[in-house]
Formats: sequence, C-alpha cells, structure tokens
Amino acid sequence: MDRCHPDRSRRTPLPMRWLMTDERMGEGLWRALERLPRGGGVVFRHYTLPSRERRGLFARVRRVALRRGLVLVRAGPARMTGEMGTHAQRGAGMVTWPVHDVGEARGARRARVDAVFVSPVFATRSHPGATGLGARRARAIGRVAGVPVIALGGMSEARFRRLRGFHGYAAIDAWSA
Repeated sequence: MDRCHPDRSRRTPLPMRWLMTDERMGEGLWRALERLPRGGGVVFRHYTLPSRERRGLFARVRRVALRRGLVLVRAGPARMTGEMGTHAQRGAGMVTWPVHDVGEARGARRARVDAVFVSPVFATRSHPGATGLGARRARAIGRVAGVPVIALGGMSEARFRRLRGFHGYAAIDAWSA
C-alpha cells in the first residue's frame, strides 16, 4: 500500500524517505532538504519558534519542497499556507501519526490516518539514554495501525535496507550529516 488512505479524495503518493525537522538542525536544514531524494517527505516541526518566525521558515521550506518535488506536512496546531498534510492531528491532505506503542497504534487506526511513524526503532541521539523498540517490535506495533509504517529513530539508508515490513524511514541526522 503506497498511497494515502483510500477514502481520501486527493491521492498523493506516500514518500518512502522522510526528514523530520527541528530547531537543532540550524542551517543544516537546507543541506538536509537538498539531500532528501526527490519525492521524499518533510515533517515540519520547529515547535518552539515564535509564530511569525515559524511561518516564515515554513514558507522558505515550502519553496524548496516545491522545487524538489517533496511532500511537506505540518506538525503543530497552527495551519501553514501551502501545507500538504498534517502530522499528529487530523487535517487536509496527507495525515501522518506518531506511534510509540500499541495503544497509540490503535488510536491511529481509529483516526484513519495515512501512515504511522513508529519510534524509536533504534537508539537515537534525539532521545539520549532511551532504548529502541527494535525492528521486530516496531513492525508489530505498526501493523496494529493497519496503514504503511515508517521507521523512525536511529535510522539511515543502510539500516532501512536491512529492515523488512516497513514502507519507509524518517531521520534527522541521516539527511544532515
């Protein structure tokens, strides 16, 4: 299954490779956006930026996304001009959802989302000291949601190639390194 939920009127291909943005990236954000393969996805987070600054940065990221053929979804409560979907909440376009356990996977299924990001699959710099779920457990949790599963946490292209049962992967460091 590589398309959005079948009940959606708009059919946007679900990317296999995703960038999760955040404030820690700094200027590395631009290099990461250029390294992400054409047709990839971007989950724009940057939660702590003041509203005006966040909107301005989103507009800049959107210009790159349009030029590079990237799908841009917004996390956070405030709508953004030109968003192609939402993360962690219902909205127009593609809807993705974070999942860390079976209960959240059931919630994603009830919410009828298009894809889930299961994390952390492996230990990650984003959550120092936290242990990963491991591929088998992450895959099992994701299956409960009944939609394509995106692996998140300690991911790289090499790790993704060794995994089975995941539609794609998301990362921060893999794209900015």
